[in-house]
Amino acid sequence: MQDQIQMVAMRIRDLREISGLTAEEVAEKSGVSLEDYTAYEEGTKDFSFSHLFNIAETLGVDISDLLTGESPKLMGYILTRCGEGYAFERRKAYKYEHLAYNFRDKKAEPFIVTVEYDGRLTGKEAHSHEGQEFDYVLDGEMKIVLGGNEIYLKNGDSVYYDSSIPHAMYACERDTKFIAVVIK
Repeated sequence: MQDQIQMVAMRIRDLREISGLTAEEVAEKSGVSLEDYTAYEEGTKDFSFSHLFNIAETLGVDISDLLTGESPKLMGYILTRCGEGYAFERRKAYKYEHLAYNFRDKKAEPFIVTVEYDGRLTGKEAHSHEGQEFDYVLDGEMKIVLGGNEIYLKNGDSVYYDSSIPHAMYACERDTKFIAVVIK
């Protein structure tokens, strides 16, 4: 995972330099402290998905550009077979599988997310980003904290919310898998 962090860090730094923006400008526009942003660019701190999403938006690229180093190419449609999405981990407790990473000009980012059960139901840092989000639980039970409100979701339950509200997810009793669609 450390190699993946270093590659993303290098892409962020290169894209920022190409765009002519300073680290301060990208940090401010992305809603990240300069200290955190600098650590992201140096590859010494792992990214939250929210921060990575915001940085991609600020740099005017698709999140796939940062994750894979390749710009999305496909138009019309993309078919993703079971288990064949682009898998990545942004934090120890979350595993992502991007279901349309190679589709150009996406209006939404669809993922299958697995939240690992660690016995905790509090204490995670909440994150926010632009847009809206739809989460649908496929397997397990999770608690989502939305701006201080605690919502429990089981198989088949869903929630749709403004992503600028700070949010964090917790798996209850075992790992939980859900579909997350982030709408720009």
